[in-house]
Amino acid sequence: MTIVVPKGYHGISALENSQVQCITTEDALREDIRALRIGILNIMPKAETYEFSLLQPLGRSVLQIEPVWIRLKTHNYTSSDQSHLDKLYVSFEEAVERSHLDGLIVTGAPVEEIPFEEVKYWEEIKRILKYARQNIASTLGICWGGLALAKFLGIDKTVYDKKVFGVFQTANLSRNHRITGEMDDWFWCAQSRHSGISDAVLELERDKGVVQLLAHSSEAGYVIFESTDNRFLIHLGHPEYEPNRLIEEYRRDVAKGRGDVDPPTNVDLENPVNLWRSARTEFFTQWIKYLHESTSY
Repeated sequence: MTIVVPKGYHGISALENSQVQCITTEDALREDIRALRIGILNIMPKAETYEFSLLQPLGRSVLQIEPVWIRLKTHNYTSSDQSHLDKLYVSFEEAVERSHLDGLIVTGAPVEEIPFEEVKYWEEIKRILKYARQNIASTLGICWGGLALAKFLGIDKTVYDKKVFGVFQTANLSRNHRITGEMDDWFWCAQSRHSGISDAVLELERDKGVVQLLAHSSEAGYVIFESTDNRFLIHLGHPEYEPNRLIEEYRRDVAKGRGDVDPPTNVDLENPVNLWRSARTEFFTQWIKYLHESTSY
């Protein structure tokens, strides 16, 4: 369970305090172990503060992971630390030129209420996804990132009147699936989104052979599904979140005067607890295992 990080990386202490071993890039090269290179296309606000959310579950794997932080060329990261981005992040083209990516993660983004065609970096996202589907074993889309993968498959989103917000019990629909199969029959999952895809639409796409449906919540709909070629894995929730993140987003929305956002369901604002950590860890662990089995040589 080792994460390869640059010397002086700002999140080392937090990762090690959460029992994730860190190793510098220089030391990793001396160990002569081929780490899995996972590209992380980070479009979240304050990109640098979100990094821990993904490194922590990735670091629970028994395999060595080299995260490759990717930034969009057509997106202005106005809320992020520019010096940090310049030091650590590369374009997608630079990432794949340096070496093959074993996997790719596309994060959420605060644009789920905007039509894809009006998102200024959508064309760049499409170019990346086209390459990924042809050349990368599996691309994981989280929240808006998952909706973007679905859109690439021809499945559009619907904007909701009320935000899907909170922690919901979710049914595991495929006990034989290589990634979700060992998750509990019912597990908790954090959600924070203003849009999604109706059950009827996804069931039609399943019947057409476009997707396989893997997890469902009565409150949040189909949460996890996958393209039938196994290249795109879509998780519309936020398994990587900690409870405080949901509370911070609620307070942010209240401060903005949003009337369509209720307090997060099943979250105690004064004493929040994490009900989904084990499900999150299992999900990421099995995804990494799949990448390893698909790309080992």
